[in-house]
Amino acid sequence: MTEISAGSRTLDVMAAIRGRIAGRALAPGDRLPSIRRFAATMGVSPSTVVEAYDRLAAEGLIRAQRGSGFYVASSAQPPLKLSAETPKARAVDPFWVSRQALDAGEAVLKPGCGWLPSDWMPDAALRRAIRSLARSDSDFLAYYGSTRGSPALRRLLLGRLTEDGIAAGPDHLMLTNTGTQALDLICRFLLRQGDTVLVDDPCYFNFQALLKAHQVSVVGVPYSTSGPDVAAFEALLAAARPRLYITNSAIHNPTGATLSPQVAHRLLNAAGAIDMAIVEDEIVADFEPEPSTRLAALDGLSRVIRIGSYSKTLSASARCGYIAARPDWIEGLVDLQIATNFGGPNPISAEIIAHMLSGGGYRKHMEELRRRLVRVRRETVERLQRLGIEPWLLPRGGFNLWCRLPEGLDSALVAQAAVAEGVVLAPGNVFSISQSAAGFMRFNVAHMQDPRVYEVLARAMRHAA
Repeated sequence: MTEISAGSRTLDVMAAIRGRIAGRALAPGDRLPSIRRFAATMGVSPSTVVEAYDRLAAEGLIRAQRGSGFYVASSAQPPLKLSAETPKARAVDPFWVSRQALDAGEAVLKPGCGWLPSDWMPDAALRRAIRSLARSDSDFLAYYGSTRGSPALRRLLLGRLTEDGIAAGPDHLMLTNTGTQALDLICRFLLRQGDTVLVDDPCYFNFQALLKAHQVSVVGVPYSTSGPDVAAFEALLAAARPRLYITNSAIHNPTGATLSPQVAHRLLNAAGAIDMAIVEDEIVADFEPEPSTRLAALDGLSRVIRIGSYSKTLSASARCGYIAARPDWIEGLVDLQIATNFGGPNPISAEIIAHMLSGGGYRKHMEELRRRLVRVRRETVERLQRLGIEPWLLPRGGFNLWCRLPEGLDSALVAQAAVAEGVVLAPGNVFSISQSAAGFMRFNVAHMQDPRVYEVLARAMRHAA
């Protein structure tokens, strides 16, 4: 309680100084009140004012002059204000959804985002992990991490690979800063400008955004309730000769579908015929009630690369990704990570994740999340159906629900109308290479509990009709 109160008093002092600068009571070059005098004015301790002044100096709003005191900086500007407004000229594309969700303020509702609410995450356990690491005598707080990442976390991940039926050793695994960085490294390693990459249609929208940055040709394969359309997959491989295929086998994003064993075997046979690599993104696999078919397990990490992270299950702030692949590819990817990141992933994040996975707490946390999601998924389906919105399928797990809007509605127009009222949605075509999903919308059921979401959605649908 004392720590919180002290922090609040520091913020009060900072706000008072900002207010004086904004109101022109203090102009650039003016000397601030002395520490003791302002402490008396504010009714706080001198140390609180010192901390407030130091923070304002770090922000560049004021400057310290040795032996003289603190002065308003000549370049002092009003605080930056972020806006969640949609740029009217910007197309509703993958970047639009990402910007809206990531830049949204606390008051904005985000049923279109791809993460769980903060109060669903194991905040208390994360704080304990951070305190435990802060008390350790390890040097990870000051030094670069090793090139493959935390040995403790890699040991735990190797155990999880074994549980999934994947025989792997230390030379099959490396850590990255994020799951997105893992995919970026793979693209840098395997692809050249102009290569063809196959993705599901629909697929996770940031796959498209990342591949666009790599200047490759992206081709979509229609996705069904049991995986990609096999006949279309085989035809595309014969016609386009893609270098890489990127997919989610477990709880596909955005559809929630699960890859069937029959489809998995045919995919691997077709990929082997043209020596195509496959990236299997496992970022939401732990939401499955029971494990389903995995391409990496069937293939033995020969041409399939598994990537993942714990940003969806533990923390999107303390992020750490991983790559599991054949050893010669891992060697090349480690060199590439050194070249682009100088060393391995953030060692602090990696140790936090390792601490969280090392006991039984993670298993219990996931069991609770799965139970909670079953309930909110059922409630969300019922409430959406009252608006004429139907799920494409009921997924086995996860927090995404791929839904069909009433006939004739364009989900992009619905999303634009909703964001104007402070609700961020994820319209179907941002997931679709062929732009054939205008009548679909992806909803995050964990963010669908506020009744305002349905009120705004109903108005946005009427506006778009």
